[in-house]
Amino acid sequence: MCELLALSMRCPTRVTASLAGLAARSDKPGRARDGWGFAAYQGADVALFREARPASDSALARMLASEGPVTGLALAHIRRATLGEVTLANTQPFVREAGGVAHVFAHNGHLPGLSRSSLHGRFTPIGDTDSEIAFCALLERLQVGAMPDEDGREIARRAAIVADFAADLRRHGPANFLYADGHALYVHADRRMHEGSAIPAPPGLHLLERRCDGLQASDLCIAPGGQQAAVVASVPLSAEPWQALGEGDVLAIAGGEVLHRLRP
Repeated sequence: MCELLALSMRCPTRVTASLAGLAARSDKPGRARDGWGFAAYQGADVALFREARPASDSALARMLASEGPVTGLALAHIRRATLGEVTLANTQPFVREAGGVAHVFAHNGHLPGLSRSSLHGRFTPIGDTDSEIAFCALLERLQVGAMPDEDGREIARRAAIVADFAADLRRHGPANFLYADGHALYVHADRRMHEGSAIPAPPGLHLLERRCDGLQASDLCIAPGGQQAAVVASVPLSAEPWQALGEGDVLAIAGGEVLHRLRP
């Protein structure tokens, strides 16, 4: 199945090692090799890099793994195609503008039965994937406007809407997804295919919370005065104490801190 990665940090930095670890997972037979993408926020916009080819074979992915943009919020996806051709239009993360802000979405799973006929707003899929239909449906549900208020009330409101939407999406199939609105990262953990199993099962995502009290030899800790970071990935990418997220868990994360955790 596909591989997801998201990073939220108090102090913007490069996320080189995390990207390298994710890309390496497409370097084996049977792994996700049908495209990759990386979206790094720069203010209200994102620097978006995508290719419909294996990340492990990509010079662009190698460049980003060593000299990627400085960012405080980033999402990445490695695709294994289940619906839709191997094309750029079907390569995640997907990006849409709403309220003058870039919104980013990436999904891991399979959602049979989800169709374009369920969409009634201005957001229309460009490609052929169920993941992009889900993104457009989420934006309709949120009725997104401007950047969320810094006091956190808008983040709590959006987290509740995301949780309700995720509960509906789970009825269609495995629905791990990452969504960012330029200020906060929203995470929904569900089920995924694990090695040696033919049935999707939790955990679908893992969380790593990291705090560094100064300059350390890590791509997430190069910040004067210390760093706080939250990393979400399909599987642990290091030997650190990752937490397996429960089926149906929804997190709202900003500035490297988990602000809200909603359970079904």
